[in-house]
Amino acid sequence: MHAIRLHTFGPPENLTYERTETPRPAPGQVRIEVAAAGVHLLDTALRAGVKGPYPELPDLPTIPGREVAGTVEALGEGVAALWLGKRVVAHLGLNPGGYAELAVTDVDRLHEIPGNLDFAQAVAMIGTGRTTMGILQFTDLRPDDVVLVPAAAGGIGTLLVQYARHAGATVIGLAGGPDKVARVEKNGADLAVDYKNPAWPDQVKRFLGARQATVVFDGVGGDTAHKAVALLAHPAGRHIVFGWSGAGLHDGTPYLVEGVSRSVLGPAMLQKAGGPNPLRTLELRALTEAAEGRLVPDLHRFPLAEAATAHRALETRATHGKVVLEP
Repeated sequence: MHAIRLHTFGPPENLTYERTETPRPAPGQVRIEVAAAGVHLLDTALRAGVKGPYPELPDLPTIPGREVAGTVEALGEGVAALWLGKRVVAHLGLNPGGYAELAVTDVDRLHEIPGNLDFAQAVAMIGTGRTTMGILQFTDLRPDDVVLVPAAAGGIGTLLVQYARHAGATVIGLAGGPDKVARVEKNGADLAVDYKNPAWPDQVKRFLGARQATVVFDGVGGDTAHKAVALLAHPAGRHIVFGWSGAGLHDGTPYLVEGVSRSVLGPAMLQKAGGPNPLRTLELRALTEAAEGRLVPDLHRFPLAEAATAHRALETRATHGKVVLEP
């Protein structure tokens, strides 16, 4: 089979498209003919040799990627025959291997893809979608809310804008550059502004008049977050923090304001979701939202062989929505 392999940590060009051995499913596993593989910002950190939130870097050489969708084409010992030929999506957890034509994973990680979703949509919801559902646990959006979404043209931002609109809230989306601003407008935001314009907070104030923002969904941190939080109504404003990509996701710290900000990273999301498998709970919620049409992921597709180009584009903010590789 063909796959993307990383032999040395470093720049995107270290990702190479190669022929490699076909993986064999172990007992309790399936092999998936991959039709779509998700690319995450954390993938770029691991490729560069930065651990990020993961306890260890992968052993090299490695095939990156932890989000796959495709068709089950082989079964390991003990797996029910009914899975063969099923359209499935899975998050591989801490085990990479998704940037490939074939990938193996535990059968317990599989979700059957609803018939109205294609593979790329499903793979967007299994990672980015589940994170979005985790974030949304921390605020009950109402029609009287004014929601501000930095990075509104990104994978999570796109879904947050849609969810808030369905809740009846007023939605303001921030994006970098006219093309992304246009995407945010098309996605349904009541106001879309370019955060590269230093005067963007004044645009928001003019639009709102006497109103103030009540919720900021912040995955970027830095100066943008500082200005966004300044627009919050006090003391009732809610600053929901789930990352700090704009300030250096792997080297910096999130922007937090005492009494206003709430960090919902990782453990907080899982505790809130509850149940014996909180990640699976969030995945099911995300897939259901997409299947019922309330959330529609925006997809930026690249051929599998161009994974290095996809990484470079993601790191330089030249992508929109969820980045997906397709063999």
